[in-house]
Amino acid sequence: MRHATSIISLGVFSFLAILAAAFAHDIAFMNHMWVLAIVLVISVMVLLRRENFQRAATVDQSAYMDGPVRYGVIATMFWAVVGLLVGVVVALQLTYPELNIEPWFNFGRMRPLHTSGVIFAFCGNALICTSFYVVQRTSKARLFGGDLAWFVFWGYQLFIVMAATGYLLGISESREYAEPEWYVDLWLTIVWVAYLIVFLGTIIKRKEPHIYVANWFYLAFIVTVAMLHIVNNLSMPVSFLGSKSYSAFSGVQDALTQWWYGHNAVGFFLTAGFLGMMYYFVPKQANRPVYSYRLSIIHFWALIFLYIWAGPHHLHFTALPDWAQTLGMVFSIMLWMPSWGGMINGLMTLSGAWDKLRTDPIIRMMVAAIAFYGMSTFEGPMMSIKTVNSLSHYTDWTIGHVHSGALGWNGLIAFAALYYMVPKLWALSACTRCAW
Repeated sequence: MRHATSIISLGVFSFLAILAAAFAHDIAFMNHMWVLAIVLVISVMVLLRRENFQRAATVDQSAYMDGPVRYGVIATMFWAVVGLLVGVVVALQLTYPELNIEPWFNFGRMRPLHTSGVIFAFCGNALICTSFYVVQRTSKARLFGGDLAWFVFWGYQLFIVMAATGYLLGISESREYAEPEWYVDLWLTIVWVAYLIVFLGTIIKRKEPHIYVANWFYLAFIVTVAMLHIVNNLSMPVSFLGSKSYSAFSGVQDALTQWWYGHNAVGFFLTAGFLGMMYYFVPKQANRPVYSYRLSIIHFWALIFLYIWAGPHHLHFTALPDWAQTLGMVFSIMLWMPSWGGMINGLMTLSGAWDKLRTDPIIRMMVAAIAFYGMSTFEGPMMSIKTVNSLSHYTDWTIGHVHSGALGWNGLIAFAALYYMVPKLWALSACTRCAW
């Protein structure tokens, strides 16, 4: 009975969710708890149908644990379709206001559904599944913690569902890229700590003495996002049976904390983690070593140190003290160099393998992704300059900048990584020269 503990736990939490719905202090919380209860009950039913009530087979501890990785690949593509489709819907709503369907499907609730869907659902699943794939193969060790990796995967899917349904129900902290309310934030914290334990535990028990640089970037992403999430979401709930909470910060301090989080969510979630992908999958697909391992280490430490200071550039011409705005601008301009160091390292890894561009679509995606990374990380520092920002702020230029990074860099490198992994995970024959 492999799933017995999971079935019992889900059953207990289903009952607690129903109790919370019954004693809820506001309608939104009640509706959200019913959503949670329904999701958990469905999960129990699915597990019961899959349970054969026989002694579980012995697990080969010498083999890689690729089950969560396979499920992660599927979840990544599913949430990519959902997130991008919602993006099309919100774009249409801006053009055709009659498509705003009150109250659940208006632009104000659909727009964070799109941003969170792309960042946390699509990119988050891509990061989790690729990090589990990479850390095992570069450490020559099975994922640490047994079924804890499965908890990370399914727990993260529950977070996505609760966050998304919360947006549509009007449950929001109104913080950019950090919309979920306090109880969803607490659940994500638990899942993220489990993620850190699995990843760090695998590195600790590695059989390979060297920690490959991709794992440095993945680990920095996991640790820093945990810190950002906890500090930015410090809040006091009005009631433990209600959906509303109030931030621990106020005024300009709240704004600075928000954009310290917001910019570094880009810096570590959408940059450092995806650079971990680049440093593993580009050399593997090109069958070439990293161009300069020394440059990759310099790139890592410079990026990690500089990115954390750049958030104030989102608050130019506001009540934030001018010295803090200038500090954010200066560190943003300095970020240009380590960012381009990473871009150069990625592109130069293809030295001696550029002919593969003619025949290998995965290499094409990777080169395009790295090029978009270089362009976005030049445009960002430029837009942080106050005189440029006075022209660009609140214009479509900012939207274009964000989407060139998200679609060009994150999207293409994630899709390339999935195209690399799928034939190996499902033992398919890869095709590098197709008739079309």
